[in-house]
Amino acid sequence: MLGNLPEDATTFVGRRADLARVAHALRTSRLVTLTGPAGIGKTRLALRAAQQAQDTPAAHPDGVWWADLSPLRDDALLVATVSDAVDFADHTLRMPAEALCAWLQHKRLLLVVDCCERLAAPVAHLVAELLTAAPRLTVLATSRQALGSRGEHVLDVPPLPLAGPDGAAGLFRERARRAAPGATPDATDVDAVCAHLEGIPLALELACAQLTEGRTVHDLAQRLTARAGARLDVLTQDGVWPERHRALRTAIGWSHELCTPLERLLWARLSVFRGDFDEERAAEVCAGGPLDAGAVGRALRGLVRKSVVRERAEGTFRMLDTLREYGAMWLRELGESARVAERHATHHAELARRADEGWIGAEQAHWYRRIGGAHADLCAALDHLLETAPERALAMAGRIGFYWGCCGHLHEARAYLTRALRAHAAPGPHRSRALWALGVAGSLQGDHEGARRLGEQCAVAAWQDRNPEDMLSAAYLLGVTYLLMGRPRAAHTVADRCLTARPGAPFDSAAQLRCRLVRVFALTGMGELDDARTAAEELRRICAERGECWTRSYADYQLALVALLQERPDDAAAHARAMVDAKYRIGDSFGIALGLDTLAAALAARGDGEQAARVYGTGHTYWSQVGHPQRGTPELGPVREECERRARALIGDAAYERAYREGAAAHQDTALALALLGPLP
Repeated sequence: MLGNLPEDATTFVGRRADLARVAHALRTSRLVTLTGPAGIGKTRLALRAAQQAQDTPAAHPDGVWWADLSPLRDDALLVATVSDAVDFADHTLRMPAEALCAWLQHKRLLLVVDCCERLAAPVAHLVAELLTAAPRLTVLATSRQALGSRGEHVLDVPPLPLAGPDGAAGLFRERARRAAPGATPDATDVDAVCAHLEGIPLALELACAQLTEGRTVHDLAQRLTARAGARLDVLTQDGVWPERHRALRTAIGWSHELCTPLERLLWARLSVFRGDFDEERAAEVCAGGPLDAGAVGRALRGLVRKSVVRERAEGTFRMLDTLREYGAMWLRELGESARVAERHATHHAELARRADEGWIGAEQAHWYRRIGGAHADLCAALDHLLETAPERALAMAGRIGFYWGCCGHLHEARAYLTRALRAHAAPGPHRSRALWALGVAGSLQGDHEGARRLGEQCAVAAWQDRNPEDMLSAAYLLGVTYLLMGRPRAAHTVADRCLTARPGAPFDSAAQLRCRLVRVFALTGMGELDDARTAAEELRRICAERGECWTRSYADYQLALVALLQERPDDAAAHARAMVDAKYRIGDSFGIALGLDTLAAALAARGDGEQAARVYGTGHTYWSQVGHPQRGTPELGPVREECERRARALIGDAAYERAYREGAAAHQDTALALALLGPLP
């Protein structure tokens, strides 16, 4: 079934009555909010309820989707975060909320919005818009307070009942068995611990984690009868939790006291991360003073043992939002907040620089994944630099703007680039690069006139700076804009003149490679198909030898289009499959949609009408994900229309519509796998 539910690393214990309440509420209400204090288990309950909903796909045929709002500190990225969660990467100039409403309008899905408490009012406003626009949408929210929306069904999540296998004692025993296999705790001690910790799941899990340090359940029970130190009351003063939630404050503060000094220091410094991190990133950002790089790894493993940090897939880690808040409080107490935020921003600015330099090589797909995975932290780093070092923010935004454009973060790209250009207006290469990236994002959203003007500004700035790379970049932007405006000869003139004035091998620079690609597109658009084929084959060969992915995929697109125009449908299908495969590896939904349309046209041209209709249907889902009907460079339109007409003629309108609907309704990964079955170039 469609969806993106996070993995559940531990077993779910109890809550059968609560799950039944949530399931009933979701059947009778379109907005259900789980409320309760930090650590009470709202997220785990919502995840379990979402998993059960996913097991009954008839209720939500368009999937169950999870939006984690815990990395957000304000509402600037709220709509973008929810859009990402439902796999919508808007490529239009509409307001983001308007585009998201349109995308969800006819969908029947369950959207889980987790950790809403910091943004209760903006979330309530957005959810109201979505529910109004999408009458078959259901929303399940978790928050420490109700959203206050009209029609909201609020369910307060209680602590676990103290006794019984489905209560606090059952959860404690299960986690204790994992922490200390073979231990047989006394029932009286278990009951005492559960009573002192008031049945709060996070408090119980933190207590069980201490069993890995050689303590017994009896030790835990005895310590809980002693008065916690004054440091445990700090959170009350900080306003994070009300006084009545002393048990959770005690458990977290107790865990903090039992950490080694270096583990406490790392806990505080790790709170700067908004998303997942690995040991290398933790060392880069958090090492310093007594906590050297080697000690970071040891302290990190200690925090994992104590359940302060959760280990996730592929060697990455994450801290629960509640524990991150506690760490951030201690970071402020240590007076290190600004310094660690600077280290965090410097690390991610360097990540952007390395990704930019690595774009042209064999590691290109790897860097797309790295930039995509660090999205929340890259935004946080840019926010910090815009306040403290605008020139560095401009450089960073210019370097990741192209990645974001290709991966669908167009609204974020334009917003950060615009802010950075306003914050640092001095001329120079960073400004030229940012203007270029802003123009590329605009062209992908269909703002061709705006992109053309930015291309001209780039060209002037590059000429003033005498920077050959920026001149090539400006030519690329102008060339792409002219192509999308249906002016291939103008695109060819701009790219060819710039390449002639600055000769070099394709891999001399990223801009050199991109300009050569524009020239190939232009030759196809001008009808010079033999020259276009020769140039595209040469470009593809060079890219394949170097392991480069992005340019090669577009060379495959041109070879597929030329083959269609020259009536070589088998060659067209092979190159279209290669394009789709490459675009899937870098997460480019726009490129996948374009490749699927080309593949469908090739299948229709060779007489496979049913498969062509099915692939067109799958392509439609990708086009809708980027907010566009089927589109591409202008020369594809007539080819697509002719091939669709041919497919309908082959199998009839009824069979065509049926296959089209099957392709549109299929799980995307399955549909793509089927589309890619067949020979490659």
